Amino acid sequence: MKHILSALLLLMPFMVFSQVNEDSAFIAQIFETALTQGKSYPDLEDLCKQAGPRLSGSLAAQKAVNLTEGKMKNYGFDSVYRQEVMVPHWERGASSPLVLELSEGSKVIRPMPICALGGSIAGKIEGEVLEVMGWNELSKMHSKEIEGKIVFFNRPMDARMVYTFGAYGTCVDQRVFGAIWAASKGAKGIIVRSMNLRIDDFPHTGSMAYSDSVVKIPAVAISTLGAEELSSLLKADAHLKVRYEISPKLFPDALSYNVIGQLTGSKYPNQYIAVGGHLDAWDLGEGAHDDGAGCIQSIEVLRLLKTLNYKPSYSLRSVMFMNEENGLRGAVEYARYCDSMGQKHIVGIEADRGAFAPRGFFIQANPEQLKHIQAWLPLFEEYGIYVIKGGGAGADVGPLQQIDEDVVLIGFVPDSQRYFDYHHAANDVFSSVNQRELELGAAALASLVYLLDKYGVD
Repeated sequence: MKHILSALLLLMPFMVFSQVNEDSAFIAQIFETALTQGKSYPDLEDLCKQAGPRLSGSLAAQKAVNLTEGKMKNYGFDSVYRQEVMVPHWERGASSPLVLELSEGSKVIRPMPICALGGSIAGKIEGEVLEVMGWNELSKMHSKEIEGKIVFFNRPMDARMVYTFGAYGTCVDQRVFGAIWAASKGAKGIIVRSMNLRIDDFPHTGSMAYSDSVVKIPAVAISTLGAEELSSLLKADAHLKVRYEISPKLFPDALSYNVIGQLTGSKYPNQYIAVGGHLDAWDLGEGAHDDGAGCIQSIEVLRLLKTLNYKPSYSLRSVMFMNEENGLRGAVEYARYCDSMGQKHIVGIEADRGAFAPRGFFIQANPEQLKHIQAWLPLFEEYGIYVIKGGGAGADVGPLQQIDEDVVLIGFVPDSQRYFDYHHAANDVFSSVNQRELELGAAALASLVYLLDKYGVD
C-alpha cells in the first residue's frame, strides 16, 4: 500500500499538469472558433436592425422574442422555449427640445436636446430653473425657494473613479428619485444631467420613480453638453426660464416572454448553469451594448460549446430576460418558476456591461468558492482577462440567490471606459460595436461555463 501511495504522489504533479494542458487547449479552441467562425456579430446585427429599440410591451420586443427563439432553434439546442411574463408598457411619445429664455426676454438661439425619463408622465412645463447637486442640497432649502420652479439636478459622474460603474453609482440616485424629491418641495418639473462621463449632445434616458404620496411631475434628461451650457447660463442669469413638453403614455401591462435555450446535461440534467442578458432595451437607440450584446453572447456560449462537440455534465441555459430596464419582472418570474419546479441552479451568470473587450468576472459566492474559481485565472490571462474577484453579478440573476442562497452568481466584466458613452442613449447602435471585442467576450463566457461545468463551484 505504501508503494502505491508513493507512486500516486509522484504522479500527481504530472496529472495536474496534464489537466491544465487539456483545459488550456480546449479554451484555445473556444477562442479560435469564436474569432474565426463566430456568429455573435451577425446575430447582434439582426437583433438591432430587425427588432430595433425593444422596450418591454412593444412590438419590437415581441420581434426580439421571435428572433432569438428562432436563432436558438436553428442552432439545434436541445430545447428552446418561451416563458410568459406580464410586463409594463410605457411609450415615450413626442417631445420638444428644451427652449431657454433669458430674464430680459431675449431668446437663447440653441434649443437643447432632452428626452423623457423612463416612466415619466406627460406634461408641458415652463418656469425658472433651480440648479442643485442632489438631495443633500435640496433638502436644506426652504420649500418657498423651490415652489413652482423646475429643479435641475446637475451632479456629474465622478470622473476620478477608474471603474465607471462605480462612477455611475455616485449620481444615478438623482435620476431615479429626483422627481419625488423635487415634487415634495413644490417643484413643477425636473431636468437631470445625463449619466455620461463624455461631454456630448446625446441625452440618456433611464428608469425613474414616483411615490403615491407625492404629486407626479414631468421628468427629462438633458445631454451632458446641454447641462454644462445650462449651468453656465444660470450663473449669469439666476432667473432664466425654460420650457419643454413631453407626451409619454402608460398602457396596461402587456404579455411578453423570457426566451430560454438549453443543452441538457449528461450527469446532472436537473441542475443548471445559466448565462443570460436582458432582451428589452430603451427606445432611443438599438440596444446594442445594453443589452443586445449580452443576449447574443449568451446564445453564442451554447453554440460554441455545441460546435466543439462538448457534452456538458450540467444542463446549460441561455436566458433572454425580459423587462430589466423598467421592472425586472422577467428575472423575478424566471426565478419563481424555477423554484416552483424544483430546478436547482449551480451558477447564474449575467452579461450586461456592454460589448467591449473582456477584462474579468465578479463573483458572488462564499470565500472557498471564490478561491476555487480564482484558481482558473491563469487560463484566462493570455486573452487579456486579469480579474476574478468578489463583486456584484447583476440585476437579472439576483433573484436566483434570493430563492437559493447557495447559488453562485457571476457578472461578466468587459472594459468599462466607453460603456456610459452609449448607455440608454440614441447612439447605442450596432455600428458602435467592435466585432472582435464582442467575439472575445463570447469566448470568455464560454470558457468560464466550460470550467464551471467541468469542475463545479466547490
